[in-house]
Amino acid sequence: MEENTCIDDVRPWFKSRFFCLIAAIISLIAVIPFLQGYVGIRILVDIFFTVIFLAAIFSISNKKQHMAFGVLLALPTIVSLWATYFVVSDAVFFVGRIFGILFFGFAIVQILQFIFRAKDVTKDVIFAAIVVYLLIAMMWSFIYGLLEVLQPGSFNIPDAHIHESRRLFMYFSFVTITTLGYGDITPLAERATSFAILEAVIGQIYLVVVVAWLVGMHVSRKSK
Repeated sequence: MEENTCIDDVRPWFKSRFFCLIAAIISLIAVIPFLQGYVGIRILVDIFFTVIFLAAIFSISNKKQHMAFGVLLALPTIVSLWATYFVVSDAVFFVGRIFGILFFGFAIVQILQFIFRAKDVTKDVIFAAIVVYLLIAMMWSFIYGLLEVLQPGSFNIPDAHIHESRRLFMYFSFVTITTLGYGDITPLAERATSFAILEAVIGQIYLVVVVAWLVGMHVSRKSK
């Protein structure tokens, strides 16, 4: 067997990799709000983020070099999450965000390659398409957090809003990529405004292109 051979056929359970990642992200969004006020909520958030990174590594581990490179990118971010309990440092936060952005970008590219190389619209391909959309939002949440560190006051944030930065900017990112635009959090700095526009445009283009691709592939397959 060649080293780069896809392992989907070798390990059938590997086909659940995208569903696992979706479940991890949705769990972070849906479960954490109901645990507010409990002791250790910050630790629980970090556990969820760690699980998301591990699930993302699993989702791109069909090739050993992809998995190895994913681990190299994700490890500094995971370490930075837990290092904050011992060291309060903007440098640690900065490094964690940079590598987190790079990791999400790498994972998105690898999963997109899987989608566009697929010969049929399967359940796994649909889950992969959903995962990419969620990962784009996750990546942009890290970008927003980084912008706020580099230029404090880049966003107008109400005092009564979420105080944990990762969840705050994850909320803003998902609101932006879906073009809901509640307006409770607004970008003020030029760079923040530009990235918010870019996320909204990329999110809409992604939906149009991927849905068109999947529908076209399904119709083409049916016509044969």
